[in-house]
Amino acid sequence: MVFKKDTVVGTMIFTITLCLLCSFMITGTAGILKERKVAKKRDEVKRYVLMAADVNLGQNTDFRDIFAKSVKPLLINLDTGKVDSDANVLDFDERMAAINPETSSAPKKDIAKIKTRANDARVFKVLDADGKLDSVVVPFYGKGLWSMIYGYVAVEPDFNTIKGLVVYEHGETPGIGDFVTDPHWLSLWKGKQLFDEKGKFAMRLVKGGAKEGDVHGVDAVSGATMTGRGVQHAMEFWFGVEGFQTFFNQLKATAAQGELQGELGEAK
Repeated sequence: MVFKKDTVVGTMIFTITLCLLCSFMITGTAGILKERKVAKKRDEVKRYVLMAADVNLGQNTDFRDIFAKSVKPLLINLDTGKVDSDANVLDFDERMAAINPETSSAPKKDIAKIKTRANDARVFKVLDADGKLDSVVVPFYGKGLWSMIYGYVAVEPDFNTIKGLVVYEHGETPGIGDFVTDPHWLSLWKGKQLFDEKGKFAMRLVKGGAKEGDVHGVDAVSGATMTGRGVQHAMEFWFGVEGFQTFFNQLKATAAQGELQGELGEAK
């Protein structure tokens, strides 16, 4: 049978064939782009975690290699503080989990104004060259003046002293509220302590600037009170009982047990 492309049937066959070909091409392209997008998100997480942990990335070193060698990602349950998984942690979507009723809950005291909080969260143990714990990096987010502010904070092995802070996303007022990404302001957090001697959260932003020797105070920025307060409240929430407090308490207990065993071993 001779195919006549100028007939109605021929036109329909040509059109259907062309549509199928285009759909296959679009599907294939979408799959490739999706994988690239996922890979990009993984790389962003790795870079931000290393930046918060104050790891020297260097110009000739691949940050992916550094992350693979020195960082252990974990997915924990915020209520129990226990590890849920250590596989595919980088692909966990906290934002989607936070809006899914089956994987989230509403905070009892929502000082960060996040409305809902995912039941699970990613944490990152950063190890030094000897394989010992150098810092723990956790994510945080909270409402500023106009937007949610997202970042990572690294805490030293005393689980109180801040080693580094990075803010990677916000929608605050340009030229005013965007100080949260200013390297100098972020550097002011390094060495500050989250809690006082009684274990109460004491980190705060100080109008007019923190005094010398103030281990809990960070300079506030004039004209951006709500943005700064949003960061402070976000930190207070995520290091509180509905955030990472249970997880850190377990780390403290483990560390204390390890020190005790070490002392007993030396005594023998």
